[in-house]
Amino acid sequence: MTVHTAQADIQTTTTDQRLAAMFEIARILATEQDLETMLERFLTCLIKSLMAAETGILQLYDASTERLRVTCAQGYDLTTLKQISLTPGEAMGGTALQTGQPTLYSDPQAIAAARDNLKPENRELFRVATTSLQPALNAVCIPLTIGQTKVGALILENRGQPGRFVREDLPFLQAVADLIALSIENVRLRKELQATRALEEANRLKAELISILAHEMRTPLTSIKGYSTALLMEEATFDPETQQEFLHIVDEECDILQDLIHDLLESSIIDAGLLKLEPQPVMLPRVAQDAVDDVMHRTQKHRFLVDFPDRFPIVDADPQRVEQVLRNLVDNAVKYSPQGGLVVVRGEVGEDEVTISVADQGVGIAPEHLNRLFEKFFRVESGLGRHVVGSGLGLPISRTIVEGHGGRIWAESQVGEGTVLYFTLPLQGLSQERPTQEEQQHE
Repeated sequence: MTVHTAQADIQTTTTDQRLAAMFEIARILATEQDLETMLERFLTCLIKSLMAAETGILQLYDASTERLRVTCAQGYDLTTLKQISLTPGEAMGGTALQTGQPTLYSDPQAIAAARDNLKPENRELFRVATTSLQPALNAVCIPLTIGQTKVGALILENRGQPGRFVREDLPFLQAVADLIALSIENVRLRKELQATRALEEANRLKAELISILAHEMRTPLTSIKGYSTALLMEEATFDPETQQEFLHIVDEECDILQDLIHDLLESSIIDAGLLKLEPQPVMLPRVAQDAVDDVMHRTQKHRFLVDFPDRFPIVDADPQRVEQVLRNLVDNAVKYSPQGGLVVVRGEVGEDEVTISVADQGVGIAPEHLNRLFEKFFRVESGLGRHVVGSGLGLPISRTIVEGHGGRIWAESQVGEGTVLYFTLPLQGLSQERPTQEEQQHE
């Protein structure tokens, strides 16, 4: 084989490697949405595809701190490497970021010289991260930039044979670096767009909530003001029955206001991350009955049934919070079955959890609303031809409480056939070593 033929074969092999690398990198960039995973796969692919590359580092630049930090690496102690923070101009990555030019480091002396300006703390971290590695024999460092925007730097090293990287590799590697820089920027822009849309939606829903609450509070306040003013009129006299009726209406409207304010405060506590649960042994049938008793006095149209099997297990839970969830679900059942009917609170026992359900015979919920039922600020259209009083925060608050216990909450419904709301609580902890409620009663 002639020298010319050998060189042609090497060139063909190199071209094939580069094409294979570009195809695989393009596939990764097109299919991977998570930035860190995308960069890890990209670096792994590049090192596997290029014969000259044995180890590599990918660093990203943080403009807010003006520091270059390692995002992913191959062949290094990544945990230690991630502690290094480079300034522009420091070591290979900082130099590439500062000059914007790809650089070939053809021998160990050139590599050592490039790292000569490492800060002492960075030098020690780099030494620890490379303790088990053979010294790099040659390397390339490629800047990741988009126009004037600094994105990061890519370092590839060869540790087995001198001279594996050559200057002719730089244009191809720069093209790869430009592609990854664009992909990084696209991921960032996509996240910013998603955050902006989420913020806009949250602001819209908050504005809608404020409008709803203003209306909700205005109605009971108007009633309270009207009836209390009537009772205070000196020129008007009311018999004791009428006075009692007026006072009863004022009391009911005050309860509505109190519930609205309570939901707002609870929602604020959850938003601030201050919700605290205090688990203790709880007899759920008793808690369920207390919740039903609390709602029962507000309606004359509904019948209530609390149905729990014998020997229902004691669970570890926060009794006040669980009762709050049950009150919310029972109250919701009453509101959305205005014609009355039966409301059933039922408990079932599974292998590792208990399931509590609240079923009504009301108007039901359309399928498109079921998935959003527990979202904050989302209110289901009642389909009742009348306004349903409430903040729309009860079910989202309930979801947070249930999930804080390690449980789940969901709804099943058909329009015109009522709704069933379910939640679970796990069977775990010291309460499982205690006797059941039924066993306690027989002792």
